[in-house]
Amino acid sequence: MTLKELIKNPVVSWMAADGPEADIVITSRIRLARNLAGMPFPHLMSEQKVAEKIWETISKGLKNSPDLKLVSMSKLTDMERQMLLEKHLISPEHAEVVSPYRGIITNKTGSVAIMVNEEDHLRIQCLLSGLQLNQAYRYADDTDDLLEKELEYAFDDQWGYLTSCPTNVGTGMRASVMLHLPALTMTNQKGAVFNNIAQLGLTVRGLYGEGTEALGNFYQVSNQITLGQTEEDIINNLWTVTLHVVEQERNTRERLQSEMKYQLEDKVWRSYGLITHARVMTSNEALALLSDVALGVDLKILPPIPRQILNELMVAIRPAHLQATGGRKMETAERDITRAQVIKNTLNKIRSDRRDKND
Repeated sequence: MTLKELIKNPVVSWMAADGPEADIVITSRIRLARNLAGMPFPHLMSEQKVAEKIWETISKGLKNSPDLKLVSMSKLTDMERQMLLEKHLISPEHAEVVSPYRGIITNKTGSVAIMVNEEDHLRIQCLLSGLQLNQAYRYADDTDDLLEKELEYAFDDQWGYLTSCPTNVGTGMRASVMLHLPALTMTNQKGAVFNNIAQLGLTVRGLYGEGTEALGNFYQVSNQITLGQTEEDIINNLWTVTLHVVEQERNTRERLQSEMKYQLEDKVWRSYGLITHARVMTSNEALALLSDVALGVDLKILPPIPRQILNELMVAIRPAHLQATGGRKMETAERDITRAQVIKNTLNKIRSDRRDKND
């Protein structure tokens, strides 16, 4: 599958919802920051010849990695770059800055996505469904080893891997999970939970990482520093904290069902009714309603809807994907109409298929 095909494909690896705790832990991501030895960091690449040399070096370094393909961001349209962002395969900054020497390396399923010349020369990412931090690290580490056979990294015996941002020096690793926490949000407990997380050396970010807002009760939790910690330390800390937050979310859901049964059911059914009948819907409203529907499905208040379908809808309702589906650029008002129709058609089809199966 080419990158263009991966962009058009409605499903990438993490959407499968086949990992542990996938109802609450939407994704696990491992990112390794790497730079080439003797080369200026991307923000210092003022000369085109230097940028060309770095690009050529990385390109040659892929010669023994047939499953990985490098494409320049300048070869992609604005909409295609935005679709990669909406699929969580690149960062907002990487989507915005166009250069022939910025690029992306991906495998066929999108489980591995490497940003080239973003903040660092290479940002090796592995993104999987559910709580699979160890598996994601193995994939990222294998990819890193494969590249290091051909590339010489900037590494210091005392400091470890050298990176553009001092907080990444050391292992160069960021581990993160995307969590769906509607119960903790509804009961105003998320603030206390996030404060506890911060005291354990972790940080909470929005739906698309650093500098983005939390939407639809989805939050990213990741390590803040890498220096002085091993990869195992980072993963174990995040793993332990994540399991604790998952337990808190589950306990809060149970309390809501026990103590506020009718209010909870009313909220969920109202959201389901609105999302399956609305004619116009903003992106933020759609994510909030999908969050309520997902909660209702998890608690068996609503009829079953495959989690993969809900994950796909999280991406399908975003602006670039809506325009790609429609085959044209759309103004905000038209996107809001199309978004409502996409959600309604998808959920009504599931309801119709279920009815046909029961007949």
